[in-house]
Amino acid sequence: MAVRSIKNQYRGINAHLQSYLQGEGDWPNFHALYIAQLALAMRADLRPLGYIVAVEQSLQIQRFERIHRPKSDITIYDTQSDRPAAAAASRPARAGEVVLSVPVMFEISDEELKESKAIAVYEAGSDREKQKHKPVAWVELLSPSNKPGGAGDRVYQMKRKAILQSGVVFVEIDYLHESPATVGGVANYPAGEDNAHPYRLVVIDPRPAFWKGEGRIREFDVDMLIPTMTIPLSGDDSFDFDFGAPYQATFEAMFYGDDVDYRELPPDFDTYSEADQARIVRRMLAVLEAAARGEDLERGGFAVDEGPALAETLARLEALRME
Repeated sequence: MAVRSIKNQYRGINAHLQSYLQGEGDWPNFHALYIAQLALAMRADLRPLGYIVAVEQSLQIQRFERIHRPKSDITIYDTQSDRPAAAAASRPARAGEVVLSVPVMFEISDEELKESKAIAVYEAGSDREKQKHKPVAWVELLSPSNKPGGAGDRVYQMKRKAILQSGVVFVEIDYLHESPATVGGVANYPAGEDNAHPYRLVVIDPRPAFWKGEGRIREFDVDMLIPTMTIPLSGDDSFDFDFGAPYQATFEAMFYGDDVDYRELPPDFDTYSEADQARIVRRMLAVLEAAARGEDLERGGFAVDEGPALAETLARLEALRME
């Protein structure tokens, strides 16, 4: 008998759901719903500070359509045109953040840097000053087609670079473990490289100039909390945003738990690292043991036995499934 729960039983990203969505599931539907929850949460945080949040057409390519004037999944606008320009000072890194310069993050050559300087100066003095509400941040939730190897990868990379060259803070959300990261400076998870992680949040501040910008990468593993990241705004303004709460809200509001059976391994289980496979199986075991005790799964938060290795945990899981 299947074991399901409306509440997400994982601490963060639900590995069962994300595997399903990358395979047979409806990723575009999840994409739209999670973006909506992110926008609602961001709008509530930023409205008192004088910023507005809009959900707009993404710069990502879906089904090969042509986007003539790309916009973000979520755009943050500054309603006060007289705020000072963004400060150039680097912020202290949060725990677990990797901080890289923009040229290192995108593996930009010296020749490209020279070109970027010219483009950045040109764009900074034109369209942005004519806008009634100046966009200060751009948020993208990556889709499979726009990851490396996808049909829209090259176009996405080009448009992302153009956005950064215009001086807009760029936020990239990557919950797709089956394809490599879109930025340099991180290990390749699908290739099984050491110190690689399946999920990441990236915040890139290209100010005061693109070639002097800074990117912050926070990677995390299966059954870890989705991190909070600091997103820079105008001047010295910034806000700390919890990406996890909107994910949990999306999971529960859409009853995605109906697509998750904790008695069965996620689709394409072998695409996870051995360490993440162990985390998945330990989480499954905790849920099945709670169900066997008659506990209410909607209460969630069941403790996980962190000790056993993958082989031992798989054996315990199989024994419990046979009962």
